[in-house]
Amino acid sequence: MGEPLRSVLIANRGEIALRVIRACKELGIRSVLAYSEADAGSLPVKLADQAVCIGPAPVNASYRNARAVVSAALAFTVDAIHPGYGFLSENADFAALCEAEGVGFIGPSADVIRRMGDKIEAKKIARRAGVPTVPGSVGAIAEYGEALAVAGEVGYPLLIKAAAGGGGRGMRVVPSAATLEKDLAEIMSEAEVAFGDPSVYIERYLTDIRHIEIQVISDGSTVLHLGERDCTAQRRNQKLIEESPSPVLDADLRRSMAAAAVALCQEVGYRNAGTVEFVFDNVSRTPYFIEMNTRIQVEHPVTEMVTGIDLIKLQLQIAGGLPLDLTQDDIVVRGHAIECRINAEDPGNGFAPNPGRIGAFRAPGGPGVRMDSHIEAGYVIPPYYDSMIGKLICWGQDRDEAIARTLRALGELVVDGIVTTASLHEKIADSPEFRSGRFNTAFVADLLSRTESTDRASG
Repeated sequence: MGEPLRSVLIANRGEIALRVIRACKELGIRSVLAYSEADAGSLPVKLADQAVCIGPAPVNASYRNARAVVSAALAFTVDAIHPGYGFLSENADFAALCEAEGVGFIGPSADVIRRMGDKIEAKKIARRAGVPTVPGSVGAIAEYGEALAVAGEVGYPLLIKAAAGGGGRGMRVVPSAATLEKDLAEIMSEAEVAFGDPSVYIERYLTDIRHIEIQVISDGSTVLHLGERDCTAQRRNQKLIEESPSPVLDADLRRSMAAAAVALCQEVGYRNAGTVEFVFDNVSRTPYFIEMNTRIQVEHPVTEMVTGIDLIKLQLQIAGGLPLDLTQDDIVVRGHAIECRINAEDPGNGFAPNPGRIGAFRAPGGPGVRMDSHIEAGYVIPPYYDSMIGKLICWGQDRDEAIARTLRALGELVVDGIVTTASLHEKIADSPEFRSGRFNTAFVADLLSRTESTDRASG
């Protein structure tokens, strides 16, 4: 039996840093924020109990500088480090460094991060756990002959994926045998440059799919699931809108996917919060495991809204060595929640980043509305980091009410001085396809194409 954490260093920025600070305050945990020079005036710095600058703006000199982060943790004698998402959150070497220096890491072990971060190894683990995987190669593809043999079994089109890739990067579609050799060589080279690992594997390319993920939490012995999130509304493999529950799953599919996620966690000895991601073939209505994110997800508030369970607090509890005080029967999904990622980007200009000073800022409110954001009037969005400035999460008794609240809340949102993606979210949420719940990962691209065609015709 462990003891509650007394102090935590937060090695992140923006809304997730603020989210962890708030959870720490509610639990009576001292929060220490590690920040870069570019974030010195940010809201998380103002609200943390203590804050320490760990380096200049570039991420490799600050938020991804593992030694600087651990040194700050040691200097402030914290019990553990919360990495948030991105940056060092899925860095096995960083988790190992924390362990070596006697500082807790709020996440799974370095070994689990490393194994599940290798997409080839993760696929093997999933198969051992009886979790369905996309048909394709069992291990890494080393040369063209192997790729040709797999292609003969799976058929075209194929998807070549970097073993160390993630976040929509390190993938290429191969339409036919004519380009297989060239595509294989190029994606291996790109993987080497981008991830330091040229390993790739091949899967059948499914064209009519949804992206559905299962939220899990484990104290190392008990593994629980908290339902699914549907993240199908994407642009270039980047999530835009997430919702829970999925509008396409029936009770049997929901149970089987949750059971598969739990089995995978048990197979690998998982601890803390994580997400098991699946592609869902709309044609065969079959889910296939694709990867596991060994961290808290950007879209975790969607799950919190429908379950009433604070996932960050559970992370902190588990990191202190305390067992989960929940059973699976305690977790009940009620109503429907939708999250819109609001980015400082210009949808009318190729989604170009739009950093700058914020003038007036008004967050939406009212029943069932939550706005997770670190911005405020006068805040200057730095150009060095991800362009997300907040997440709007709306809950309703059912999906129709959640959509209505989302549209109402988007209409209330005011962020003067910069261009955001809020208008795009309104188009998506109000479209017939989204309202019907019957769409796939190509839906947003199709919607944008239609919008651009209409704009050109009217102009």
